[in-house]
Amino acid sequence: MKMHHNISIFIPHAGCQHQCAFCNQKTITEQNNLPHGAEIKKICQQAMLQIPDKSKTNTEIAFFGGSFTAIKQSYMLELLESAQEFIGENKFSGIRISTRPDYINPEILALLKYYHVTSIELGAQSMSDNILLANQRGHTEQDIIYASKLIQEYHFELGLQMMIGLYQSTWQDESETVDKIIKIKPDTVRIYPVVVLKHTKLAEIYQAGNYHFFDNKQNSLDDVVAMTAVYMQKFMQNHIKIIKVGLHASEFVESDKIAGYYHPAFRELCESRIYRNHIEKILENLNYFKNQEVIFAVNNKCISKAIGQKKCNINYFKNKFFVNIKIKPDENLGLFEVRLLNC
Repeated sequence: MKMHHNISIFIPHAGCQHQCAFCNQKTITEQNNLPHGAEIKKICQQAMLQIPDKSKTNTEIAFFGGSFTAIKQSYMLELLESAQEFIGENKFSGIRISTRPDYINPEILALLKYYHVTSIELGAQSMSDNILLANQRGHTEQDIIYASKLIQEYHFELGLQMMIGLYQSTWQDESETVDKIIKIKPDTVRIYPVVVLKHTKLAEIYQAGNYHFFDNKQNSLDDVVAMTAVYMQKFMQNHIKIIKVGLHASEFVESDKIAGYYHPAFRELCESRIYRNHIEKILENLNYFKNQEVIFAVNNKCISKAIGQKKCNINYFKNKFFVNIKIKPDENLGLFEVRLLNC
């Protein structure tokens, strides 16, 4: 599978008509700091020189950070038009945008198609109307379903984004959101565990003692990693590509974080848990002796994931099954494939 690339251009909060409960007002960039046509061309020109020709056909110019289809149309057209000369044969494949479900309609999609937009990501966050309302999203589950169907009918690549742990959400709600997203059949998903930031409505609710993650239980980062790993497996089993898991440090001011689930290597923690799940399932059906060495093979690029950070998976199996796990490379195995080599 070819590696997909984005030329990421951020238009922070441009077009957002709603103040979602988890959105930090302090991160909103002033209008005169937003990128304009000349800057877009400069970014694309530099990328044309830096990205190898063989990778260009799998590269999109990506406008992230705001609700693209909700911005003033003159500005939206300026952004789209500035990118046109860099799309086509021996150039980039198209344009990727992110937006809200309630700012999608046939007229907008026809315009985006004309300007070579190829992929549209929707900030769904949850498929529960109660949670969407509690977190002041300003749209409904039906808006997500309708917008997704339209995007697919116009033959765009569809991406959906979900946020785990929002105000009033339960593990049952999260599981139902995953199942409903799978039913929509998007091409891609992004998974973001919630991070509560200063100067947000969520922060006010949390500091007032009214926001407890997942049914008032004290769920640790490890619990969230475990459940996210399950969700990732379900998406992959349904042939939905996971293009991102967890926030990057560059996406918020870390000193503004007051609660929630953030780790700089969150995706790797989840992928390591998937390997743990696969190996554990094999061990549960094995006959072995205490302190026996059991050897597994994984893809040579995934050895660190199978071992886990600070050998957490190796230690887990030692403590639970009283076996010594060894991991060996096998370049013929795919991602998350595990093969038992002895016993």
